[in-house]
Amino acid sequence: MPALAVDAAAPVAHPFAASCDASPRFVAAPLMLGPAAVVAAAAAEKPEVAAWSADLSSALYNVDGWGAPYFFVNDDGDVAVRPHGAATLPGQEIDLAKVVARAAGARAGGGLGLALPLLVRFPDVLRHRVETLNAAFGYAVRSTGYAGRYQGVYPVKCNQDRYVVEDIVEFGAPFGFGLEAGSKPELLLTMSCLVARGSPDALLICNGYKDLEYVSLALIARTMGLNTVIVLEQEEELDIVVEASRRLNIRPVVGMRAKLRTKHAGHFGATSGEKGKFGLNAAQILSVVAKLKALTMLDCLQLLHFHIGSQIPTTALLADGVGEAAQIYCELARLGAAMRVIDVGGGLGIDYDGTHSAQTDMSVAYSLEEYAAAVVVAVGRVCDRKGVQHPVICSESGRALVSHHSVLIFEAFSATAPASNMMDPATAYLLDELTDDCRSDYRNLMASAVRGDFDTCGLYADQLKRRCAEQFKEGVLGLEHLAAVDGLCEIVARGMGAAEGPRRYHINLSVFTSLPDMWAIEQLFPIIPIQRLQERPAVDGVLSDLTCDSDGKVDQFIGGRSSLPLHELPTHGTRGYYLGMFLGGAYQEALGGLHNLFGGPSVVRVSQSDGPHCFAVTRAAPGPSCADVLRAMQHEPEVMFEVLKQRTADDGVTAAALARAFGSMPYLSFDAEEASAMSGAESSGMSSDSEGSAAGAAEDDDEEWEFMRGLTV
Repeated sequence: MPALAVDAAAPVAHPFAASCDASPRFVAAPLMLGPAAVVAAAAAEKPEVAAWSADLSSALYNVDGWGAPYFFVNDDGDVAVRPHGAATLPGQEIDLAKVVARAAGARAGGGLGLALPLLVRFPDVLRHRVETLNAAFGYAVRSTGYAGRYQGVYPVKCNQDRYVVEDIVEFGAPFGFGLEAGSKPELLLTMSCLVARGSPDALLICNGYKDLEYVSLALIARTMGLNTVIVLEQEEELDIVVEASRRLNIRPVVGMRAKLRTKHAGHFGATSGEKGKFGLNAAQILSVVAKLKALTMLDCLQLLHFHIGSQIPTTALLADGVGEAAQIYCELARLGAAMRVIDVGGGLGIDYDGTHSAQTDMSVAYSLEEYAAAVVVAVGRVCDRKGVQHPVICSESGRALVSHHSVLIFEAFSATAPASNMMDPATAYLLDELTDDCRSDYRNLMASAVRGDFDTCGLYADQLKRRCAEQFKEGVLGLEHLAAVDGLCEIVARGMGAAEGPRRYHINLSVFTSLPDMWAIEQLFPIIPIQRLQERPAVDGVLSDLTCDSDGKVDQFIGGRSSLPLHELPTHGTRGYYLGMFLGGAYQEALGGLHNLFGGPSVVRVSQSDGPHCFAVTRAAPGPSCADVLRAMQHEPEVMFEVLKQRTADDGVTAAALARAFGSMPYLSFDAEEASAMSGAESSGMSSDSEGSAAGAAEDDDEEWEFMRGLTV
């Protein structure tokens, strides 16, 4: 207990209750400031730095670090997209705020009337990623004199969306780019897409655990002219392949996945090394070779696959693993296999935090060109040493292909109020009604604060709050007394120099549905406001979602921050505050669940065009309705509606409201008329859509936006 003691009966002053001075009168201790607070502190000392700019926001959020060459902050303070990367011309950039205004704006004003959250896809970015990946490997092949070629595949598990897969196949056709499947439904969609749109040279890599039906499908694909390779993940899968081959009288092309000794230490390295989930060790590889030779099927073995792990941090580790795998490849060729392809798997990383470093799982210390060069050089060096013909190099670089192509837009609709610097005089004098022991703690607290003895002050504050809480539980003090004591201690703490905690911004989103990797594996994605970036973000905030779950929050951000610099929310009557989550185009859509029955977002597909606003919405779809998510959990919305309607007054109004609720998205609904206010451009002036004006988003209300199919009011 602190040594200082005073008379509890002495009159108590209330130094923070006077309205003429809202600030404590003692010197604050130093505090740790975030990036926005540093700028604010500097501006207080040097008024000339108080001005803010879009460039300062870009530096604050490190947009050039993680966003290049696709995302930047334009002169209007909005996040914009360069759909063709560095080759994007002036006038081709797409302003995200205008896209949101177009998608969420009222249909009467030319908008699409879509509810948020909103997923915006940019197929031009996807095309650029496919072309850049192939160009990087093409240059590495030419510059090193490599005698083989590169022929990649897209692993559809990263994002199975129909239009994403179709786009990749179409954009990759000139390069013979193919697909990879890891399950029967994935195999069916890859077969269909390659038959309809793919290059005849494209590979179809079949990974994952397999049964007779899976293998039979893969063999049937060969009769359709597809270059299907069945990759053995386990030794016993060879028996299934042989049986299916004999039943169908189709000779297979087989690969095998090797377990390497090389692995990296990060989170994503757990899928590699000798303890990896998939793959064959050295003894199992030799056993498969012996079985194939005995069956006179050794010529069917043509591909070696391996996987070091996702987000490979350095090219040194990459070259080490590829070199080890190339040795296995050459050994298989020596043993008589008709080897043609070495599949280096995934691992091409994304710089999520923009640091270009190997220190965390959120970044990688190489460029796309450096990755390609490291692979080509490592394979070529080993094959030259062994006198083996250079193989076709295949990679399964899904994360690197699709991460950049989509942006998730969501709205912060409210925030906790900032702490007050002044006690309310109407409640401050409740402190006079405290018991003697609490009044003693109170007087000692104030004396310590005025004296600047902050350590002692903190002890008295803790003791006062604890004693008051105990007396509240006993019924001695009321709720008003607790509030008055809490307010006093908060003001004293800030006067001592304690930093005000981040404010909580409530977002119209489910973290579990749209950002599953954030809570599941603590993956970080860049999250920033998409507009008002010409204004200084003066608030440190954390994000809290709509779900009834304490894990439904975002309180860790790139750059090692535990809060995000944000702006004050707009006043009531103006459009809300929009944030964007970037680099989330891989895995998040497939992994998201239905926690609290929040479904996926609305989706728009946006292409660069020559119109006045540089873009056209070529496809739009509202997110799943309440009826959709209920149906996904085996409920019957039509029956539910009829049951509820029977309990309503027979005026039609209540039944219509029920039907509307079933047909709306589960998220909070705001007035779509306000959507155009944020962009400063009239929705009616937006570029007109191609392909039927957003593919159904512009149909009549009665047809597309019906409250609920099959329901009658």
